[in-house]
Amino acid sequence: KKKKKKKREKMKSKLYFTAIMFLGMMGVSNAQAQNPECMTNLSIFSEHAKVKNYEAAYEPWKMVYETCPQLNNAIYVYGERILKDKMKNATGADKEKFANDLMGLYDNKLKHFASKTSQAETEVDKALVMYDNKMADDAKMYSMLSDAFTKDQENFTNPKALYIYFSSLVDENKAGRKDLQEVFDVYDAVTEKIELENEKITGKIAKLLPKEEAGTLTSKEKSRLKSYNSYSEVYGKIAGSIDSKLGPLADCSNLIPLYEKSFEEKKNDVVWVKRAVGLMFNKECTDDPMFQKLFEAQLRLDPSADAYVYGGTLKMKNGDTKGALADFDKALSLETDNEKKSKIAYKVAVINKRKGSKSTARSYAQKAIDANASNGRAYLLIANLYATSANDCGASAFEKRAMYWKAADMARKAGRVDPSLSGSSSQAANSYSAKAPSKEMIFSSGMAGKTVTFNCWVGGSVKVPSL
Repeated sequence: KKKKKKKREKMKSKLYFTAIMFLGMMGVSNAQAQNPECMTNLSIFSEHAKVKNYEAAYEPWKMVYETCPQLNNAIYVYGERILKDKMKNATGADKEKFANDLMGLYDNKLKHFASKTSQAETEVDKALVMYDNKMADDAKMYSMLSDAFTKDQENFTNPKALYIYFSSLVDENKAGRKDLQEVFDVYDAVTEKIELENEKITGKIAKLLPKEEAGTLTSKEKSRLKSYNSYSEVYGKIAGSIDSKLGPLADCSNLIPLYEKSFEEKKNDVVWVKRAVGLMFNKECTDDPMFQKLFEAQLRLDPSADAYVYGGTLKMKNGDTKGALADFDKALSLETDNEKKSKIAYKVAVINKRKGSKSTARSYAQKAIDANASNGRAYLLIANLYATSANDCGASAFEKRAMYWKAADMARKAGRVDPSLSGSSSQAANSYSAKAPSKEMIFSSGMAGKTVTFNCWVGGSVKVPSL
C-alpha cells in the first residue's frame, strides 16, 4: 500500500511539473496556478484532448473550468472540442445542455481571455451553435447576427455566418416582417465585407504565386498558400449563394420603384446613393431615368472617380463615345488606390463589352490587371472576349477553334489569382477547352507543336499542343 501511495504521489508530482512547464509556455494566471489540483487536471485533460480522447478529458477539464477558469486559454481551446464531441454523441435534453454549456464557454472566454477572441467572434460562435442545433428561428438568428455585425464588423469574418445573416433576413422579408430596403442595405454591407476579406487573402496569394511558379516555396509557404486558396474559395461560394438568395428581389422591376419611393428622403445620404447607383449598374438598370437621377445625386455629394464612370456610362448610352472615354480616363486618373483603380477599370471594361467594343474592353480589363494582378474578374472578361471572337479570327476552322485555347488559358488564370472565382473559372476553362481542336483534328491538320497566329483584333498567337 505504501509503495502504491508513493507511486501515486510521484505521478502527481510528475503531472504537476509537466503542467508548470506547459503553463510556462502558454501563459498562466499566477493566482490560479497555485492550485495543484487544477494544474494536475490541466495537464491530464490536455494530454487526452491532444489525442482526441475527449470522453476521458471531460471530467478533469470540467473541474479546471469550474474551479480555475482563468488558469489557461487551453481550457477554452480544448473545452470547445470536448463539448462539441459531447454534443455529437448526445440527443434530446442532453444535447441542448451541452449546447448551452458551449455557448457559456464562449462567453467566459471573452470574459477571461479577451485578447484571444473578440465580441463578434463570440456572438457568431454562439449563433452558429443555435443555428446548427435548430435552437433559433430566422428572427432570432437575424437579431443575433445583426447585433454582432453592427457592433464589431471588423472581426465578423466567418463566411457561413455572413450567409446566415443575409439569408435569415431574406426569409424574414418573405414572411412580411422586414422591408426590402433593409434587405438591400444588408446585401451591400455583406457583399462589401466578403469582397474586403477576399482582397486581403488574394493580396497574400499574389506574393506567393511567383515563388510557386519558380518552385521555391518552403513547406510552410505551401501550407499557407493552400489555406489561403481554400478560404478564398469558400468566400466565393458564399458570395454566389448570397446572390442566389437575393435572386429576383434585385431585378430592375423591384429596384426602380423602391429607389423612386425613397429618393427624396435619402438623396443626401451618400452611402445610400452610392450603393443604389452601384446596384442599378450591376443589375443593368442603367436605361431607366432613375439611374441618371441617382448618378447626379452622387456627383453632387461625392464627385469621385466612380461618379465619372457612371457619367461615362450615360454618355455612351447617348452615343457620345468620345465623351464617355474621356470620363472613364478621368476616373482612372483621379483614383490613387490601386485596388479601387482596378475595380474602376474593370467596370469600364464591362461597359465597353456590353456595347460590343471588344478591343477597348480588353484594354481596360488589362488596365484593371495592371493595377491589381489579383483581379480575376478581368481575366474572365478577357477570356469571354476571346471566346466570342473565335469565328472572326482565323482563315480555317482549325485556326478559329484554336482561339478557345487562348480563352481557356485566360479563364484558368482567373482562378489562380483569385480562388473565390475557381468555380466559374474552371467551368469557363472547361467549356472553352471542349470547343478547341480535338486530338484527331490536331493529328489530321499536322499542326501538333506548331504556332497559330491571330490576325484579328485579338492578335498574338497560341502554341498547338504536341501529341
